[in-house]
Amino acid sequence: MAERRNQRGRSGGPSLFAAAAPPQPLAARMRPRTLDEYVGQQHLLAPGMPLRESIERGNVSSMVFWGPPGTGKTTLARLVARYTDREFVSFSAVTEGVPRVREIVREAEDRRDTGRGTILFADEIHRFNKAQQDAFLPHVEAGTITLIGATTENPSFEIVGALLSRVRVFVLRPLSPADIEGLVRRALGDAERGLGASGLTADDDAIELLATESDGDARRALTVLEAAADHVGAGGHLTGDAVRQAAQLRFSHYDKGGEETYNILSAFHKSLRGSDPQAALFWMARMLEGGQDPMVIFRRAIAMAAEDIGLADPEALKLAVAARDAFHMLGAPEGYLPMSQMVIYLATAPKSNSSKVALDAALAAAQEHPAAQVPLHVRNAPTKLMKELGYHEGYQYAHAVPEAYIPQEYLPDALTGSAFYTPGPFGFEKEIAKRLAWWEELRARAQGEASGAAGQEPSTEE
Repeated sequence: MAERRNQRGRSGGPSLFAAAAPPQPLAARMRPRTLDEYVGQQHLLAPGMPLRESIERGNVSSMVFWGPPGTGKTTLARLVARYTDREFVSFSAVTEGVPRVREIVREAEDRRDTGRGTILFADEIHRFNKAQQDAFLPHVEAGTITLIGATTENPSFEIVGALLSRVRVFVLRPLSPADIEGLVRRALGDAERGLGASGLTADDDAIELLATESDGDARRALTVLEAAADHVGAGGHLTGDAVRQAAQLRFSHYDKGGEETYNILSAFHKSLRGSDPQAALFWMARMLEGGQDPMVIFRRAIAMAAEDIGLADPEALKLAVAARDAFHMLGAPEGYLPMSQMVIYLATAPKSNSSKVALDAALAAAQEHPAAQVPLHVRNAPTKLMKELGYHEGYQYAHAVPEAYIPQEYLPDALTGSAFYTPGPFGFEKEIAKRLAWWEELRARAQGEASGAAGQEPSTEE
């Protein structure tokens, strides 16, 4: 009997054991149906803004929405289709290819003959390969489809130039805590689509916790809210602890290898350069929490020590290299201690980019004078011929005098008197400046003595 019931269920008829379709997640049920319900992005959708006006007029062109997860990219694309009365067709870069594009285009051409347009929605368009992106080009150009792409990655790097020139890029921002709080309260009170029929109550601090810990991601906020509601049950009361239990681990917003990686690395370097140890430690911690390879952090810190501290504090580069070696020896988490010591030291060290300026100037001179000859007197003369040609002739050994400095020219004739390096005013470079000034004084004295000797006429006896 049970076997017959099971067979009946498999054959398509009603079955006593057929499972009811699971309800949509709360985030999907609460998806805005109008622009007035849409939360956030007022810089794009406030009344009178160009994007909103074009949507309400039904006159939109191909576009890309770029923003973090949970900021409403897919929702906004669906609203565009609804307001402009166009067919909404999704395309997946993961499961579909160019043949599916051709099929969508044929359907769009047939649909256009009836007077209705088509929106082709390409979620995560940064995952599309060049062939897939190129396949859109002629149809976007001809207006057969209106392409709407959504991406969390910088379109400048992820979308081919030909396609990028044919779309408008709109940047969506993370939702504010106030936006998220309003969305959560709406979901709690909505009996039709939300949790209003469950009789739930919630502490204000629980809602505030949801609003802050969702990090501007509406989907995450609603997902955690739904999990917390399931935990307390119908008629239950949501507390901060219930929300924490539902949220579990709060992940760092970090995309190893993506644009955010380089944004945070840039913030880390600039915080070190700007002598802000608090910010430098924070960005270091963000990278560690996001799973960044510590060697990436060390490489940037070592480069900063050479570029932005340089000779103002020669110990900085030594300490950065030593911290890296200590991490190799200790591993995590103990190795994070020398890393933090390094970050604090570099941020609080005196700053100078004189070494970088000197390098750039020297490289420019080398490019301008690629064939400049080494002066004869500073060339070695290991053979008799080279001595006869004047190699090494006139060279003066610096250690032959107590000061260990004898003024003589080491640059090629075309660059005589050039100064590539000028010491900065801070830290150890003040000592370097004193040495250079002393050597310049010795040089001037030697030149004065030489010119004085040359000006004396030899005496003659009659």
